[in-house]
Amino acid sequence: MQVECHDESGQKVYDMILRQILQDVQIVRAVKDVRIFIDPRQPVFIIALQYQKTSPPILLEDFTEYEYDPEANETFIRIKDEKYLPELLKKLWEVEGRNKIHQPSRFEVILDDPQVKLEGLVVHDPEEDLKKKIYDAIFRIIPEGFRVVEHYSQDNLIVLTCSDEYIKEEYLEKTREIIKEMKENKKNNYS
Repeated sequence: MQVECHDESGQKVYDMILRQILQDVQIVRAVKDVRIFIDPRQPVFIIALQYQKTSPPILLEDFTEYEYDPEANETFIRIKDEKYLPELLKKLWEVEGRNKIHQPSRFEVILDDPQVKLEGLVVHDPEEDLKKKIYDAIFRIIPEGFRVVEHYSQDNLIVLTCSDEYIKEEYLEKTREIIKEMKENKKNNYS
């Protein structure tokens, strides 16, 4: 974690804010690297966060067995692991509608007149959950009033360039330097 600021006391304060918010949002262990550049005289605030890779998404077939009955026009889903049942119900309600989903027991769900292909249906995505927490943390860290934002996201790197006025090319140049440096550090860590 690195905070770059022309003011040493400002640097220490932002380092403390960064660490506290990452802890509050409970993503400290998922974060590989964070870089912050802040210059309130310009005004510009750049935050770049690189996170650990997560486990793959949980698909419907990972924790259920299902079978379509063409006569009844229903799909019967048998739950093998009820850990993801609440997320499954939420997902089915979103894609099929709540009125078409019936749950006679903890271990079975019936889907009337299925319209969506169930094979490969993502029920839980750990990376999406982590990204939501990361964005929550980032928006808590950005100074009040810095609402003009240029966004960059690729692989496991999220970068925001922020200002309280328009984003100048020199801010974007600094952002590109930070991105390049973080990507080079990533390559060096794998070498």
